[in-house]
Amino acid sequence: MNNNFLWGGATASYQCEGAWNVDGKAESMWDYYLHEAGLENGDVASDHYRRYEEDIRMMKEGGQNSYRFSLSWPRIIKNRQGDINLKGIEFYQNLLDTCKKYDIEPFVTLYHWDLPQYWEETGGWLDHDVCAAFEHYAKVCYDHFGDKITNWTTFNEPKWFVANGYKIGNYPPGYQDTQKTMIAAYNVMYASALGVKAFKEGGYPGQIGIVHSYTPVNGVDESIETKIAMRYADNYCNNWILDTAALGEFPVDLIAELAKSHDISFMKTDELQTIKQNTVDFIGLNYYSRTLVKPYTGGETQLQFNHSGKKGESKVLIKNWFEQVKDPANETTEWDTEIYPKGLQDGLIEAYERYQLPLYVTENGIGVREDVSVPQVDDAYRIAFMNDHINAIFNAIDAGCDVRGYYAWSPFDLYSWKNGVEKRYGLVAVDFENNQIRKPKASYYWFKEMIESQEKLIKRREF
Repeated sequence: MNNNFLWGGATASYQCEGAWNVDGKAESMWDYYLHEAGLENGDVASDHYRRYEEDIRMMKEGGQNSYRFSLSWPRIIKNRQGDINLKGIEFYQNLLDTCKKYDIEPFVTLYHWDLPQYWEETGGWLDHDVCAAFEHYAKVCYDHFGDKITNWTTFNEPKWFVANGYKIGNYPPGYQDTQKTMIAAYNVMYASALGVKAFKEGGYPGQIGIVHSYTPVNGVDESIETKIAMRYADNYCNNWILDTAALGEFPVDLIAELAKSHDISFMKTDELQTIKQNTVDFIGLNYYSRTLVKPYTGGETQLQFNHSGKKGESKVLIKNWFEQVKDPANETTEWDTEIYPKGLQDGLIEAYERYQLPLYVTENGIGVREDVSVPQVDDAYRIAFMNDHINAIFNAIDAGCDVRGYYAWSPFDLYSWKNGVEKRYGLVAVDFENNQIRKPKASYYWFKEMIESQEKLIKRREF
């Protein structure tokens, strides 16, 4: 393995920082949405805002050499006029200095879903002015942190927050509208290109990419009907983000299909040129599972995701396009996520062949319920999961893929959006009922030993 390979964990500002209204931070769309609905929120979360040094020190002691985290837009920019919150800048300067102190390479995302509420009030990602606001926010970050960060990404998982917020309606702003979904998706990808443009024109050191919630698509058989369904599914799941960010073009067959029944006049020629001219330097792929599909057989569109942890609640069907199915041969989590490491191997090979860009596995992990009152959580299931997925990465590298890093989701337990804190992914347990005390799990020590063994601890096998 290359000595420069990045081994670490990934978090998101809203899911770990807490301190939602401290030191001049503005309200985010998630603060407003969860408070208004009376739902479990991230007001305190993992209390990373106060305990970041403890967390980064534990990363170092755990053998890790990198930390992927996001900056909070509403902590840094106070209002629609773009005024800077110096206390927010100071927090991230201190966090970055702490990374340097412990020799941890920062890997930084500009936007991990926490849009300032002052922009949500004007329409959020339906408001085209938010694209320019994002560009301004990105420039502020480059100017203040550019000397301390080499690896930047514009957005985390556009597909996930756009689909859930504008089509499914289970994330803020809670719409169920295809036209709004299309506009939000376009504005996010245009904003991403503006972020890349500002980075390159500013001559900042380092490289810039995007992070995608990657679900490689498989079909149930080799029929032409299934291959057509796979193309629809790939366009819905992956291509509108990856093709647009890496190749500079939305998939034209997807746009042609949508144009049959929806207005695409919001797509402007000059902005499409900006997207074309400002592609990313690398791709981050968050992998949890694949998408297995069959041809559409009937019924209305259904997009249901499991937020309860009771198996069998998920359903994905897009009318006239495809139906997602389950493979009964494979195990799933309580949240219906199929455990399928071969999908990571195949997906990395497919992505590298298609885009010819460096790849990072920017998230990978398993969410389960755990009793963290014990002295040490014995999470052998997480160790087995990580072993098999890191093995899949090594198989892809052996096949010629340029993969440069792996980030466990997550280095410590986090607040998990609509799942609250019940669904745990961390290598370090956080006792949310007992002052956010940290206790390393067995997987934390396994990950340390694996890295220090120069990966010899990984049990290799072919799929």
